[in-house]
Amino acid sequence: MTDLSIFFAGTAGSVPTARRGLPATLVRRGGDKLLIDCGEGTQRQLMRTLGLPDVTEVFLTHLHLDHWLGLPAMLKSFDLRDRTTPLTVFGPPGTQALMETMRKTVIGRTKYRLTVTDLEPDAIVDLPGYEIHALRVRHRGEAYGYALVEPDRPGRFDAELATRLGVTPGPDFGRLQRGETVDGVAPEQVMGETRAGRKLVFSGDTGPCDMIRVAADGADVLVHEATFTSEEAERALETGHSTARQAAELAAEAGVKLLALTHVSTRYAGGEVRDEARAIFPNTEVPRDFDTIDIPFPEKGPPELLRWDPKRHQPEVTPAGR
Repeated sequence: MTDLSIFFAGTAGSVPTARRGLPATLVRRGGDKLLIDCGEGTQRQLMRTLGLPDVTEVFLTHLHLDHWLGLPAMLKSFDLRDRTTPLTVFGPPGTQALMETMRKTVIGRTKYRLTVTDLEPDAIVDLPGYEIHALRVRHRGEAYGYALVEPDRPGRFDAELATRLGVTPGPDFGRLQRGETVDGVAPEQVMGETRAGRKLVFSGDTGPCDMIRVAADGADVLVHEATFTSEEAERALETGHSTARQAAELAAEAGVKLLALTHVSTRYAGGEVRDEARAIFPNTEVPRDFDTIDIPFPEKGPPELLRWDPKRHQPEVTPAGR
């Protein structure tokens, strides 16, 4: 079973606060560590908690300063630590030119292979065992959300039934599980129903957007920005952001299991955003910096929010939606 979790390194909007850093989200899937956005101070946020991990890929949602300014320093830190593992930075058109400028003026040459790729709208990045889909969203300038999508998994193999049907335990069991018919026994006779893979969707900065609603259909977790409450709906429209109510309405339409709201404006403590959203979609959380969402396979249970305990420096489990 491959572990999957979301760690919130920064949950503020455009300006950091004493309690919320600039946008940065770490997705851990097995040994892979994907960073979505890298606001100023991200590497320190990580070092205070998890330690600075060997991030394998970085996905920038857009090129506004609050979403990438921490990246050059982090890339340089990797080099100073004699990193050898390759790293790829993905982002919307313009990412490659931006990072080339940073290489020349700030980062310099790195001992590890650093690749920067501009993604086209609707691009799919194939990674071992899952895909990352780029989702064009509604913000100022070219901006993307991202979806992590795992394929469906075969159903459970019933070894006892296969034996009763005359299949010899051993290599023939493996052939059945790979879809071959063995001694007249078809795979569908001994394999359970196909099991769904997991899906996570990250909106990035966006106004209400059909692309996210469609991509989030049935998602295990939707991480959606909620910069404002409905009292500032006009301001949200002007700046290409969403209100908590709009994010909740989208989550309800998409039938997601858990909605996590981020990119919270400095004008809110978080409770106002949470309460507005829960009035529409009860299974909503507003993660604080250093909180984690654990995403088991669907048959194992729902996603769980783990609150960061600063005294023990260990996460403590809080059931999602409470």
